[in-house]
Amino acid sequence: MTADTHDVVIAGSGVAGLSAAVYAARADLDPLVLEGDEPGGQLTLTTDVENYLGFPEGVGGMELIQQGKEQAEQFGAQFRHGSIESADLDGQPKALTLSNGETIHTRALVVATGASARWVGADNEADLMGHGLSTCATCDGAFHRGDDVLVVGGGDSAMEEALFLAKFADSVTVVHRREELRASEIMADRARDHDDIDFRWNTELRSIHGSTEEGVTAATLISHPEGHPREKFESGTEVETERVDVGGVFYAVGHTPNTGFLRNTGVELDDDGYVLPQTDGDGRATARTTVDGVFAAGDVADPRYRQAITAAGTGSMAALDVEAFLETLEGSEPAPVEA
Repeated sequence: MTADTHDVVIAGSGVAGLSAAVYAARADLDPLVLEGDEPGGQLTLTTDVENYLGFPEGVGGMELIQQGKEQAEQFGAQFRHGSIESADLDGQPKALTLSNGETIHTRALVVATGASARWVGADNEADLMGHGLSTCATCDGAFHRGDDVLVVGGGDSAMEEALFLAKFADSVTVVHRREELRASEIMADRARDHDDIDFRWNTELRSIHGSTEEGVTAATLISHPEGHPREKFESGTEVETERVDVGGVFYAVGHTPNTGFLRNTGVELDDDGYVLPQTDGDGRATARTTVDGVFAAGDVADPRYRQAITAAGTGSMAALDVEAFLETLEGSEPAPVEA
């Protein structure tokens, strides 16, 4: 590393970014971690984590993130507030323009910026997220044993969430704004055929009721026989309103990967904006992207699993791949950085 160029910059401070930071710092790569617009990532919205290895009594999401940050700092990782607005990833070094207008340079970049769950705009959702309102049934479903819960959405992910929640909840009601699902036929049939899963067609969630102490206690639904009731309600059309008692609400309306700064670079993304990691010569998974020196970890490259434990694993993969990449640059002088 020169005075002007970092060996590695890690974009994102969720589990994937922190795992990469620990491994990179232990390898004496002096990583700089950009914490992003949402420091700690999605896990900070989860009050209790019971399925992360090594915590038999569970651990708070924020606590897990804080411990990871302290561990990375202990080995020498540096943290800075801010996010990447744009990037010039051609050649060496890479130039990253931050949200504050500053430009920094790095020989390697780990993209661990995650994917943000889409919210539906219901009243009180910001206050109750992580307190009975969730975007991950696999993460939080076990907390709702014996509850009546709602799943908002109509695609495959909503069907998967509903089927998973049916293992724990007394009842699961899928709330969908139309009368036709977007889910594949096989997933839709599995959910429709399940005895504990019901559907509320042409219905949307307007409000969530409860508190951070009690959690979610009820929800207000609006419906209209022609579907899309929120649009009709906002235009002044009369809709039917109903308050239902529930112990949990799960959003399953998709995620948006935080990859806007990569769209005009050579990093290959899929149609939804997720980074496409590359395989090695033997077809095995790596954290490499289509741009030399750029690596991806966590939910930003994983629309399927989206778990803290898998994010941590890919974070370590990214750091190990960075270390191997930087060894190929040993002895070569980085291009001069223009002032």
